[in-house]
Amino acid sequence: MSYQTGVGQRTAVVTGAAAPRGIGFATARRYAREGWAVALLDIDAAGVEKAAETLRSEVSVPVVGVPVDVTDEASVANSVAAVADAGLPPVGALANIAGVASPVPFLEVGLKEWYRVLDINLTGTFLMCRAFLPQMIENGYGRIVNMSSVSAQQGGGVFSKTPYSAAKAGILGLTRSLAREMAPHRITVNAVSPGVVDTDIRVGATDQENEAKLAAAVPMGRQGTPEDMAALFVWLSSEDASYITGCTQNINGGSYIA
Repeated sequence: MSYQTGVGQRTAVVTGAAAPRGIGFATARRYAREGWAVALLDIDAAGVEKAAETLRSEVSVPVVGVPVDVTDEASVANSVAAVADAGLPPVGALANIAGVASPVPFLEVGLKEWYRVLDINLTGTFLMCRAFLPQMIENGYGRIVNMSSVSAQQGGGVFSKTPYSAAKAGILGLTRSLAREMAPHRITVNAVSPGVVDTDIRVGATDQENEAKLAAAVPMGRQGTPEDMAALFVWLSSEDASYITGCTQNINGGSYIA
């Protein structure tokens, strides 16, 4: 069986891919530019179709936009069917990027907020992995890359607080255990752990003064970009990363060194 990626050979599925200046869209674009067919998934049905249209205007690989609620089992199953019905090549990579922030102080966190943050970040990652793994196993090739955060490693301290840190720490445990289970199938499972990243979703919730402080605290003197993150997601999906699994790949400009 061929393990080459490229036009007509492998599909990358990217969740949280609708926001124009988000990590998900940048990652989908990077996959497409490197020759993967791409399925963009997002809860924003209109936004994800617009994002798919943008990619189709830029690249010649197959691209499809699919609406999904990653917290809903039936919706996730429908997204798997939609990707299959689109006639794309076999799914070879899954980038679990869909997530939500939560700056609420711990003593103000109610159960509704707690479940919201864990469901979208952690349960959503679980459901997507479970949904797409069977076909990866059947096809003999798979790369799963899950979005964690430096908040999981240092206990917050960037923007979001305890529910977010707990959810992202759960993703690290999920990644490591799943990597061990999937290794006999030659499927790798890794986590990406960003520091501060300049995206519309996060930056829109703060102010310029706070953004400047965040950048100044990074040894490399700047925030990360969605494109920085995309490069790592796509590389971890490549053949070159075939012996890396169960790892947390830090990408934070030196703000957290471990």
